[in-house]
Amino acid sequence: MINNWLKIAFINYKKNWLSTIINLFGLTIGLTGFMLILMHWNDEESFEKWNPKKDSIYYFQTFHKKENSYGNNISIPMARRAKEVIPGVEDYVLFNGSGIGLKMTTKVKTVFQKDGMTGTESFFKFFPFKLVAGSYKDALKGESAIALSTDAAKNLFGKTNVAGESVKFDNKNYVVTAVYELPKENSQIKPEFIINPVEQIKNDEKNWGNFNYGALFMLKKGTDPKVVEQKFVKDIFEYRASLDKDPSGMTIQQYLDLYGPTDSELTPLDQIKLHAKASWFGNPDFKTLMILFTLSVLIVVLSAINFINLKTAQASQRAKEIGVRKAIGSTRSNLVLQFLMETFVICIASYFLSLALTELLLPSFNKFYDKEMKMNDWHIYFYSFVMVIMVTLISGLIPATYLANFKAIETLKGNFARSKHGVWLRNGILTLQLIISSFFIIGGLIVNQQVKHMMNKDLGYNGKQIVMINFNETNPKPWLKYERLKTEMRKIKGVTDVSYGEAVPGSDRSSSSNMDFMDKSIQGQHGSMDYDYLKFLNVKLKKGRWLDPNLSSDTVNNVLVNEAFVRKFGWKDEDALKNEIKPGFDNKKYKIVGVVKDFNIRSLRKEVEPIIFFHYRETEWKRFNVYNIQLKIDQNDIDGTVKRLKTYWQSNVEPGYPFDYYFLDKQFAKTFEKYQKQQTLFTILNAMVLMVALLGLFALSSLMIEQKLKDVAIRKTLGASDRILILGLTKQFLWITLTAVVISIPISYYLMNEWLKDFAYRIDMPVWPFIFSLIVLLLLTFSVVSIKAYQATKVNLVKYLKYE
Repeated sequence: MINNWLKIAFINYKKNWLSTIINLFGLTIGLTGFMLILMHWNDEESFEKWNPKKDSIYYFQTFHKKENSYGNNISIPMARRAKEVIPGVEDYVLFNGSGIGLKMTTKVKTVFQKDGMTGTESFFKFFPFKLVAGSYKDALKGESAIALSTDAAKNLFGKTNVAGESVKFDNKNYVVTAVYELPKENSQIKPEFIINPVEQIKNDEKNWGNFNYGALFMLKKGTDPKVVEQKFVKDIFEYRASLDKDPSGMTIQQYLDLYGPTDSELTPLDQIKLHAKASWFGNPDFKTLMILFTLSVLIVVLSAINFINLKTAQASQRAKEIGVRKAIGSTRSNLVLQFLMETFVICIASYFLSLALTELLLPSFNKFYDKEMKMNDWHIYFYSFVMVIMVTLISGLIPATYLANFKAIETLKGNFARSKHGVWLRNGILTLQLIISSFFIIGGLIVNQQVKHMMNKDLGYNGKQIVMINFNETNPKPWLKYERLKTEMRKIKGVTDVSYGEAVPGSDRSSSSNMDFMDKSIQGQHGSMDYDYLKFLNVKLKKGRWLDPNLSSDTVNNVLVNEAFVRKFGWKDEDALKNEIKPGFDNKKYKIVGVVKDFNIRSLRKEVEPIIFFHYRETEWKRFNVYNIQLKIDQNDIDGTVKRLKTYWQSNVEPGYPFDYYFLDKQFAKTFEKYQKQQTLFTILNAMVLMVALLGLFALSSLMIEQKLKDVAIRKTLGASDRILILGLTKQFLWITLTAVVISIPISYYLMNEWLKDFAYRIDMPVWPFIFSLIVLLLLTFSVVSIKAYQATKVNLVKYLKYE
């Protein structure tokens, strides 16, 4: 029986070769997109799965109700107290530096070793990398201990068995206590070397408000993380508030509402990559991934709809076959199974073709996302095969049931086409397909407009021809290094100006704290700088004056603020110049002497934050954070000037260290990369959807016009012209298209408005994409259907009227 079914199937595949190709093509494209996005999702979810202790390790985040935002930092006293007073907390590990690069010297050679990090003593309890040499016991105890990865050991010593060997950097000798092998699986935490910042921890161990560290907590077996989160508020945050609050009468709750944090969040280790609210290791973006996955599934749905339409369109060719089979005793269930099998053959063929196409496209997809994915995960094959089964059932059952319901007598007489069975269903299927198509067109245009809007927005500064060079941060007095280099590097040919700023556009390296004025407090960034840094960036002064090197007070307690700072306090610009604020990072008050226009330091996804600017000598500890020098270079000799800077830097400033530099405008442009990728993906998906949608229009126009051929023959016999017949046949499709776009408009508006909410600087919802979608789909519908309609006007009258 199955052999007979297969023979019939392949006869029909050959007979309807165009429909077969359309089905294969549509499903292959849809399944390929689904597989690629599924691989991307699985790869993102696979981070930290290698860690055997992942189920008991949680990443700590704070929540600030006042700003409605999450933070990824904690202070040392908070972490220590959590271990002491919260019963479910077994241990913690702190880190405050990653991606560190240092010039290291051994008895063998001197090399620059990159990708290190700092971690407290319990690091290897949380990350049990495979031990190659030495011991994890006391591996990070003391300030002279260092642990190396196998690659770092080979880089420094030429071998891996180097426990006990000596390494020198920062004018200190370190002893290699352990050598470990990094996991080959995905992980955000893969340090090439680890050191314990003992000295820094000593300085911060009593400072409750110094949120300089990321933290992971290990919970005891059976501990509910939600209970630990609640205890953090009660036993840690409120305790800190009781120590720090103003004794003049402020309650603990008032302190928390004013300064925060007000709540905590614990995210399992293996969910940090996608599901953390804020992360030390990069911003999670599960929402975008879900959007892409949903869009890929919609493309498969469109492909399935095409399959349904084309299968049903073949009804006229299969009617007599079905009638004969029913007449000789074939049951309805047998016919359904036969048609399901025919559908499955097409689907499984598309599945294997999509596997080949996915393998072919994977290198480009990896390059697009900077990944190294391989098709070696059984989940990909399993879930994509499940999708094939679902498509088989969805796209097979509907046409199979439709065809199997034909009545034997009527089909043998040739009257099956008179039945109106399934008209509403088919119209509904076409409407759904056009709704999806309309959404993709509208969504693609809005994404494109938003990305263009961000790229063309006036950022409030000019970063062109500005090169930023990062210092080696081990210098004991970096501000003196900057001042010396400022004088010397001005003399290099092609350098037109030199300055320094802590809060650099395109960089996340800036700090924030509470800013207090009377009984009000806001959270604001603070950026130390040289006197002329804001003028160096061409930032505009709105009110007051710039910092002046001739005024001693400008290195004591005078600051500039931006417009966002003034707005946050509810002041007018002139009010700000009369006020003094007390920042949480210092014990003295600062006088505002100028207000500058807002300019974007971070991504345009976020609003410009309140920020104060002051000279780096003004706050004692800030001078130790001077970490870069910025140079404006001659636009007519950019390449030559960069080469001269590199030669000077590597020979006179930091020999043995890489020349770590970038252009400010290009660095800020990297904040757009994510959205440019979304724009590219939407464009690709749009092309795929329109292609599949055109095939769907072709399929259903074939079906519905074929069912009306007898009506066409009658009307033509009665004298109807070709133009009237074509308009009559296309009118129904145009109404369906109009209905579909009207339905899609509120859906598209809602979904795209939700997407736009992620951007502080966004376009107003444009009207023209909705109108454009309607016009395009009407034109496409008319173009495709009118071709079929024109062919219908050439119908053989005798063939369709001989039974009348």
